Amino acid sequence: MEVVIVPDARSGGELVAEAMARLLRRKPDALLGVATGSTPLPVYEALAARVRAGAVDVSRARIAQLDEYVGLPAEHPESYRSVLRREVLEPLGIGMEAFLGPDGTAEYVQGACEAYDAALAAAGGVDLQLLGIGTDGHIGFNEPCSSLASRTRIKTLTEQTRVDNARFFDGDVEAVPHHVITQGIGTILEARHVVLLATGEGKAEAVAATVEGPLASVCPASALQMHPHATVVVDEAAASKLKLADYFRHTYVNKPEWQGI
Repeated sequence: MEVVIVPDARSGGELVAEAMARLLRRKPDALLGVATGSTPLPVYEALAARVRAGAVDVSRARIAQLDEYVGLPAEHPESYRSVLRREVLEPLGIGMEAFLGPDGTAEYVQGACEAYDAALAAAGGVDLQLLGIGTDGHIGFNEPCSSLASRTRIKTLTEQTRVDNARFFDGDVEAVPHHVITQGIGTILEARHVVLLATGEGKAEAVAATVEGPLASVCPASALQMHPHATVVVDEAAASKLKLADYFRHTYVNKPEWQGI
């Protein structure tokens, strides 16, 4: 696992966007796995700026969704499909025909989960999966004690997660669905490159547990220790509890530039 410590959120966004741009130059039809939330927004903004400047062509790029609320209509403004359309697809000029996501309104939810795993495999797999991390170490909606071998499935949200997400529903926690479809940890680990981005002091303990703690389902993100190409990009605040922070800085500064992340 490579850990890259950057000065701030904007720097992290630029670094990850450039990694995506390099991938797309090498593989124009790459499948990019994207996450929602405020943390990845600097990535999408930086990548969109590169597209506008003509520095990268996304005309053949494809986008894959990480998770979705169960029972929320696709056209609802806070469905993750709608959020990604606003924050990723439209700014990049990518149409919905290049988008892969689970059906959160399916009558048979487990069937929709299995169908999404199959769709990802049929698409050739995710080339780069961008992740955020919860303060409890969750990735996607794989809450603590999720199986580290789990596949895309339905999960019940913790009350804290619903409270945290109420801000997107005008502060009304009762409007936040109780269930989601999420890529499982096993599904996430099948991506060729996994990039976890974390910013802010509130994520520092989760980052330390992910990188330096034991491999344990109580911190789902620690499963990234098993991935052959996992990159953790953190700002100084999120890196504040890393014991090996100086080592991580040293190794990044001294690696060959052509390697990227």
